[in-house]
Amino acid sequence: MMRSHYCGQVTEALTGDTVTVCGWVHRRRDHGGVIFIDLRDREGILQCVFDPDAAEAFAQADRLRSEYVVKITGRVRPRPQGTENANLSSGKVELLGKQIELLNRSETPPFQIDDDSVGEDTRLTYRYIDLRRPAMQKNLRLRHDVIRRIRNFMDANGFIDVETPILTRATPEGARDYLVPSRTHPGSFFALPQSPQLFKQLLMVSGLDRYYQIARCFRDEDLRADRQPEFTQLDVETSFMTMFEIMEMIENMVKMIFSEVMNVDLGTLPHMSYAEAMGRYGSDKPDLRNPLELVEIKDLVADSDFKVFANPAKDPACRVAVLRVPGGGEKLSRGQIDGYTQFVTQYGARGLAWIKVNDKAKGRDGLQSPIVKNLSDAALTGILERTGAVDGDILFFGADKFKVVCDALGALRLKVGNDLGITAGGWAALWVVDWPMFEADDGRWVSLHHPFTAPKQFDAQEVRNNPGTILSQGYDIVLNGIEIGGGSVRIHRADVQQAVFDLLGITPEEQQEKFGFLLEALSYGAPPHGGIALGLDRLIMLMSGAQSIREVIAFPKTQTAHDPMTKAPGGVDARQLRELSIRSTVQPKSATPGAV
Repeated sequence: MMRSHYCGQVTEALTGDTVTVCGWVHRRRDHGGVIFIDLRDREGILQCVFDPDAAEAFAQADRLRSEYVVKITGRVRPRPQGTENANLSSGKVELLGKQIELLNRSETPPFQIDDDSVGEDTRLTYRYIDLRRPAMQKNLRLRHDVIRRIRNFMDANGFIDVETPILTRATPEGARDYLVPSRTHPGSFFALPQSPQLFKQLLMVSGLDRYYQIARCFRDEDLRADRQPEFTQLDVETSFMTMFEIMEMIENMVKMIFSEVMNVDLGTLPHMSYAEAMGRYGSDKPDLRNPLELVEIKDLVADSDFKVFANPAKDPACRVAVLRVPGGGEKLSRGQIDGYTQFVTQYGARGLAWIKVNDKAKGRDGLQSPIVKNLSDAALTGILERTGAVDGDILFFGADKFKVVCDALGALRLKVGNDLGITAGGWAALWVVDWPMFEADDGRWVSLHHPFTAPKQFDAQEVRNNPGTILSQGYDIVLNGIEIGGGSVRIHRADVQQAVFDLLGITPEEQQEKFGFLLEALSYGAPPHGGIALGLDRLIMLMSGAQSIREVIAFPKTQTAHDPMTKAPGGVDARQLRELSIRSTVQPKSATPGAV
């Protein structure tokens, strides 16, 4: 081997030894006749010292520049007292260089490795330079550590790693598919998998019993900080296990990862129903580190003359709720309150009513708000009592369709929590269970998860008779307000599956066209089965403290699904299109980076 040690492995235990290290010149310093080279590799940085006594090595060190690739041999010695660097594993020693071999020169890099102000588009254009940064290498090492432990855990629990096809056909996942034209079947297309959902169910029918895969998935959807067009998930499916047994196993795995990698004890994850999560937090992925909660007041304002509250209060499809912010009446300026009013309009709210509690003992005279005059004394007293409001608090109100109120006040809860420092640090995880099987959308029923999710009452007639009240055997795992995984027990009986298809309006022709092969497979003795998929990019983003999954993916795309390094997507020549029996009506052009 060219090296005897990595730079970060050279510690005081090697004092007096001769070692050879290889890496990149992180920094070169000339201190009055003594040259210092900070050499960097994936394990850390080592200070190498060259003095004129080693004339040839000194002369070579003088010619080195940033990012040159070199091999250095020398003797390990303690750093002079007072010059130790506690931030480096090698910080108590230095290498007295005796020989240098220049392995490769480097052009002046587009940015300095330790410059944190570089724009993301530049970083992604030169991602191979960006990945030299210790922070990025730390993120990728974290990703490796997590996946290695996942594989060990799954193996210890009897799971078999099976790869499923990348070239497949569209599945009903809800997002747009990436399509791949077939040369050998003109006019036909493969679809890149949004998940291995159908294949992992087929593996259960095949008797494999316990399957997992670190799976690549593809979705053509609008991007954000925690989305990418191609992403990685831990995909799991198992037979003859109940919903709660699956959840317990996955919870043990997640707790093991945090314990071994982060030295964090997540404790026992609480279970919260979907209805409770929406009622208390306005979100199906609540951040439990934030103590603020929503309080329902429909019954208190239904008879009010204030139609803004009264009309939604009488509508079963609507909600009237309050968000109490302790001390907010004293901490928030009128300008901030107006800013929050504008903020909630992003979520469909038409406004944001509020009441400041200045002196509760004075009744309505101690309350400050344009809406106080519209509410009765009984309503005001009831609101103050139910919310537990005290002097100095502010109450924010939402009155609209159920989803609008939940979205608006749920988002406001998070924003106020961050703005006022109410949200605690640390970790808070939970399971969200008891999801509605279906929800109404423009007069038709749609699945909240997917059409293969099993109902809690495994009865076809119950599905047909009570679609609005039946609950599913679905479950999501949430960490710090971000969904990191979701799954369900699947439907394994044909009569229940047919009832679901009928309710969703999926015709027999559509059933056969989209997933006829699965339906046929389920008719051949399918066992009870269920599973889950965990978003590894999101999980590792949270563990690393990054703000975007792009920080934990080696070669990500921008928010416009563009790769500024390879310039993908790009055009193809006419010959390739002819081979695929495709004629393009759009003149190909280079993709533009857009916002990242």
